[in-house]
Amino acid sequence: MNKVARSKNAARVQDRLIDELIGISRGVIADGVVDEKEAIFLGRWIEQHREIADRWPVNVLYVRLTEMLRDGILSPDEQQELLGTLRDLTGDSTLLSEPNQSTTLPVDRPAPEITFEGSTFCLTGRFVFGTLLDCEEAILELGGTVVPTPGQETDYLVIGEGSSPDWIHTTFGRSIERAVELREAGVPINIVTEEHWVDSLR
Repeated sequence: MNKVARSKNAARVQDRLIDELIGISRGVIADGVVDEKEAIFLGRWIEQHREIADRWPVNVLYVRLTEMLRDGILSPDEQQELLGTLRDLTGDSTLLSEPNQSTTLPVDRPAPEITFEGSTFCLTGRFVFGTLLDCEEAILELGGTVVPTPGQETDYLVIGEGSSPDWIHTTFGRSIERAVELREAGVPINIVTEEHWVDSLR
């Protein structure tokens, strides 16, 4: 088997493992509750499949599980947060959509390089990475600033992956519409996905 074939085969195996994790996650949240044993099980499953631990969205889920279970206790607030994350991972969100579906979101293709230092960001939608505050802190730590709505000085609009591809009918769609209007008026605003933004944090 040549190198290209091996690479394609490895990618197929990884895709199957991610599908398996999504299936497991659906089972975990079927009763509307995520308990400590289930969270530990998910963390161990990812550890046993290290080949996908750094792939989106497994990388974000693994980091959050590790943080939540660091003290050996999954608090009620953490249970609710984890439930929301798993619902985003298993629901009708853009991160699980087929490529042609996600293009209904007006993201830049190809995705631009993201520079944090001195750049202004606007965040919209629901984020798998964490709360809006978590996302804002990550940007501020790297020297960027965050604004509540896109404007003339905004460099990047980041769309959370928990957002529906049917964005025009949603409240967060107003920020996207505004960014599209600015772009059409010649403002060099970049519209990017949460996945690309998270990858750029590394």
